[in-house]
Parts: sequence; structure tokens; C-alpha cells
Amino acid sequence: MLGASAQTEVRTEQLRAELLAHAPEGVAAGKPVWLGLLLEHAPHWHTYWKNPGDSGLPTRLQWSLPPGVDAGEIQWPVPQRLPVGPLMNFGYEGRVLLPVQIQVPAGFDAASLSVQLQADWLVCKEVCLPQSGRFSLQLPTHAATSINAAVFEEAQRRQPQSVPGAAASARIEEHQLVLDVKGLPAALHGAPLGFFPEQPGIIDNAAPQQARWDGGSWQVKVPLSPERDQSPPRMDAVLAGAQGEGVQLGFEVSGPWPAPGSTPRRTPVETETVAPATSVSGTPSPAFGLALLLALGGGMLLNLMPCVFPVLSLKLLGFVAHHGQRERVAAALAYTAGVLLSFVALAALMLALRAGGEQLGWGFQLQSPAFVTALAVLFTLIGLNLAGQFEFGTLLPSGLAGLQLRHPLLDHALTGVLAVAVASPCTAPFMGASVGVAATLPTAQALAVFGALGLGMALPYLAAAAWPGLTRALPRPGPWMAQLRTLLAFPMFATVVWLLWVLGQQTGLDGAVALLGLLVALAFALWALAGPAFRHSRRAARAGVAVLALAVLALTLHWALPAWREAPAANGMAAASTEGWEAWSAERVRALQAQGRPVFVDFTAAWCVTCQINKRSALADATLRADFELHGVTLLRADWTRRDAAIGAELARLGRSGVPVYALYPAGGGAPQLLSEVLSVAEVRAALATLPAKP
Repeated sequence: MLGASAQTEVRTEQLRAELLAHAPEGVAAGKPVWLGLLLEHAPHWHTYWKNPGDSGLPTRLQWSLPPGVDAGEIQWPVPQRLPVGPLMNFGYEGRVLLPVQIQVPAGFDAASLSVQLQADWLVCKEVCLPQSGRFSLQLPTHAATSINAAVFEEAQRRQPQSVPGAAASARIEEHQLVLDVKGLPAALHGAPLGFFPEQPGIIDNAAPQQARWDGGSWQVKVPLSPERDQSPPRMDAVLAGAQGEGVQLGFEVSGPWPAPGSTPRRTPVETETVAPATSVSGTPSPAFGLALLLALGGGMLLNLMPCVFPVLSLKLLGFVAHHGQRERVAAALAYTAGVLLSFVALAALMLALRAGGEQLGWGFQLQSPAFVTALAVLFTLIGLNLAGQFEFGTLLPSGLAGLQLRHPLLDHALTGVLAVAVASPCTAPFMGASVGVAATLPTAQALAVFGALGLGMALPYLAAAAWPGLTRALPRPGPWMAQLRTLLAFPMFATVVWLLWVLGQQTGLDGAVALLGLLVALAFALWALAGPAFRHSRRAARAGVAVLALAVLALTLHWALPAWREAPAANGMAAASTEGWEAWSAERVRALQAQGRPVFVDFTAAWCVTCQINKRSALADATLRADFELHGVTLLRADWTRRDAAIGAELARLGRSGVPVYALYPAGGGAPQLLSEVLSVAEVRAALATLPAKP
């Protein structure tokens, strides 16, 4: 927030705000007196209209004036549409004045008019910054103030005008608001007009507006908002022309209105996935049932994805270690509980952040370098433990160690939590469609879909524990398990190598080296504090080595933190072109299609193991690259390693909520064809065969 000192101008990096006055005949009763807040935005920054649209807040002006002097409402200029991902906001860029008319009472005879203003605004680009400022000025009452006349005249031209001869009527028709307007000025006839409702939350702001002229009559159809919670009998709106001119309308709305919450959600693009279906009055739709089945199957197949292999190793060791059938069943149930709770909790967090306007998808936590670092530390700890370099019990207080012995099922539940943390970057077959549909369902149904994913992932362990024939096939516990335990440390270290590479993609070489140094210092500290080498040494020697180890760890952390904090954020739209691939942008796709060229887009991320395998196998195949060339296909790569709102919006438009996603866009426009998550050369070549050969 800005400081509260009184001033006529406030400057930030995002905009300049100035309090202006216009009193061409002086300050007196019955004379026009105007005040206004002038906002000059930096390029690509914006503030909001009275109805901000899908997000944002309107600018607020709170006046402090002498007794009897009243300030009117803001005379809002005609707004513009401000698309942000899948959202549509209404507001202003560039330079705009928010004027307010002042009413001066009869007999006002002060030498000057003292004006104080507290203004609050939200200025946004990719991020939104709440800002405010206090302004004050003194207007002489017996002298004209017209230095800002041109600014106020321009603001007057941008005001929506009431047209006495205009007649508007509206009705609800098939979950749409249909508005018919007659008597508009002849200068607007045939011109494109935009519809801006003054009441928020009624229409689907981002939906296309179907407008047409029929002689001198204009009609527009706009879908109602899926989150609509009111059915107003009367509405006010602004019709905006291409040059910023506007018409103010008020109209009655004839019903009946559909029940709030029953409006179908938009499906902007047709894909081969199951389209989100309408859910009326909370009744589960057919798409919901299908999404549950796809999620269950996708969860089971998730166990075959490479990113889950380290946790599979831990589960194998746990199953073999149990002697009895009852122990195995209890362990499997605890593991299932950990998986289910983690899936639902992670999904709830993702849905909550998406509802707040964040462009996030499944596996979003691995877009954070801090989370990647934490996972690398955790897998290093597990690997060192499996290799016998230290025991967790020697580090834990005696109370916690005793708790671990009394409740061993907690370990299995935590293994389930770890499995979800590692598996979330992967998208198995069937999983992409089910997660994409879940993102469009009501919250309870969406969480049920994610719960089905977790149940599917845990189902093989439940079956193995409950089926006696399967458990009898397992080898008996014995001394060989010590060798197996050491062997299973290496998948953990391999996972750390992968996480180091991911962090390097996110933060650069310095960030990866900093993490490597931290892991070395951590290993030294564990060796000194809990390793076998000093277990029977003198207390003084152990204390000295422990202090040295902790000092090394602290110094390494002090050195490493700036490398992550100052890391440059990679951007999927600005990624360097490699091996014939260009950086993706929605504008580039549309431009290529308009040129008559098909486009293949690889939506990927460094933390997505399936993406990397597909990149180095199917997409690297020489025959496939020749087929791309034969059909004149342009290759674009959308890198979602770091959070990118544009990529998130495009994935949502495609009905997906995670990567990998592979989309083949036909030449000339049209809906893309989506391929499976586990890509094969044959599948891509079959899709390319539907395209004509390059002329």
C-alpha cells in the first residue's frame, strides 16, 4: 500500500494517479464543478470498471468535503474487454479519467473549496497489486479552474450516452440472455457492438457474444454464468462501439430464469475427450459416472508410470517384510488411506486456487522450486537410510521413536502420501480426460473423481494383500532382505538426479549446483549425527563432529538460498527453439492455421517423467520427423515447467488439467485432435495420415 501523505499525484511502477478539478465558472451553487481521478497505466497494466468481470475490484473514491458539499457517483467511461486466460475482465488500460460531479450548496461563501480524497484501486497484469493514495487540493471559489478542460471533455466523450428513442427488451432463452434493441443512433447501424452488463455475476463474461443487426434492430445472445446466484427482473448495461463510444441501456428481463447453478458450462473446443455435461440441481451427470470409471482405470495404470517406481520399491520391501496375512492387509489399508487423503487434499487445494483465478493443473506443486528442493532432500534421506548410513530412530526423540514402534501403520500411510507427491507429475492413460472433466464439475463431484484416482492407484496393493494366492507367491523374509534394502536405495538416488535436473530447468545451473551442495552437506551431517562411524565414539568427539557438520549445513544453506531466490523464471512462451521445435503461443498457432499449415503442439514440463520419455522415444523417431516434414507440420512446444497462465488456459480450453498433452491442429482452423498421454510413433503417424501431403 502507498503512503498516506496528502498530495495531488501518486506514482508507482504500474501507474500514475492524479487528482484533477474542472470548475469553468468557479465554485458556486448551480455551477458545474467536476473532480476526477486520472489514471495513466504502464503498458499492459489495467484497473477495473464498476463491474470488473470475472475477477478484480472496481476503483473506490472516498471524498472528504466541507459540510453541505456532496460528491456524486463515478461517471464510469465505456470499458474495454480484458481477457486473462479463460477469464474475461472489464476495465481500462492506457489513460482514463474517473470524473465525479460536485454539488455546491446555496450560500457557500468560503474563499476556497478544500478537497481530500482517499482512493483505492487494484492494478493488474500477470499479478494484481492493491494500491491506494491520499490526495488533497484547494479550489478557489471566485475564480474559474479550467486548466484541465481538455481532459474532462475527453472523459465526457467516453461516457456512455442515453438515447431517448432507444427501446430494449430482454428474455431468457435456453440458458441465454437475449437482448433486442431498437432505435440506436444511425451512426452505429451495422457496426460491431460489445455488451457490458453493470450487474456482476449474471452472464458468462468470457463466452462469445452472438450479435447481429437486422435492419435498424440489434440483437445479442450471451450465455448465463454457471455461478449465477441471482435472477434480476431489471438490468442495466452499456453497449460499446469499436471507437470507444457507448450507449447506456436499462431493460426489463422476462423470465422464467433457470435455477441458479443449473446453467451448462461452456465447452469452447471440441476434442476427442468426453465433453463436460450439464449437472442440474446437483444430480450426477453421465459424464461424472464415466469420469469416475476413467479415473479408477487411470489410477491403476499410474502404478506403471516411471515416476512411481521409487515408491513401488518401498512397497515391495514393505510387503516382503510382513509375516502374516493380517499385517499385510492392515498395511495395505493404511497405504490406501494415505493415498486417498493425499489425492483429495491436493485436488482440493488445486480447485481452490483455480477458483481464485490461478491457472494451475495436476502436478502444479512441482512448478515450485521450493517443493522440488524439498522432494530432493526427502529422497536423499530415504536413500541414505536404505543404504544403512543412518537410522531415523537415532535422530528422533525417544517419544517419537516409541510412537513409531507402537503405530507402524503410520509409516505405510506416509508412504501413500509420498506416492501421491511423486506420482502427481505423471498423467496415465484415461487420467487426462478424467482430470480435465473433474475441473469442470461441482466441487463435491470433482473431489470424488480424484478420490477414484487414488483408489485406483492403491487397488493393486489392496488386491495383493487380500488375495492369499498372491501373497503366498512372495518370498519369505530372510537375510537377503538386507541386500534388497541396499539395492532399493539406488532408485531413490536416481530420483534425486531427476529432481536436480528439474530444478536446473527451473532455476538454471546455479540453482542445481546449490541443491547438490546442500545434499552433500546434509549427507555429511547425517553421517556425523547418526551414522555408524561415530555411534560408539566418545561423547566429546561426537559433539565436535556434530557441531562441524551442522555448521557446514548452515553455511551451505546460506550460500544456496540466494541461488533459488534470484533464479530466473523460465517461460513456456519464451523458451528457446530446439531441434526443429518452436516456442508455443496461442497467437502462433492461430497464425499458422490461418496460413494453411497444420500444427503439432507438445505440452510438456521438465518434472513430467512421461513427457521426457515421450520426447526421447516417440517424438525423436526419425520416421516420425520425416512424416511431420512430409505434411508440412510446424512443431511447437509449450513448456509448463514453471507456472504459465497462458499454457494453463489453453490446457483448460482443451479439457485437460495436466501434462503431457499432445494436440494436432488442422490447417485452416478447427478443433485439434488430442493424442494419448503415453505416445507411440504409430499413433502419431496415424493422426498425420489424416492430413493432406505438403504441396
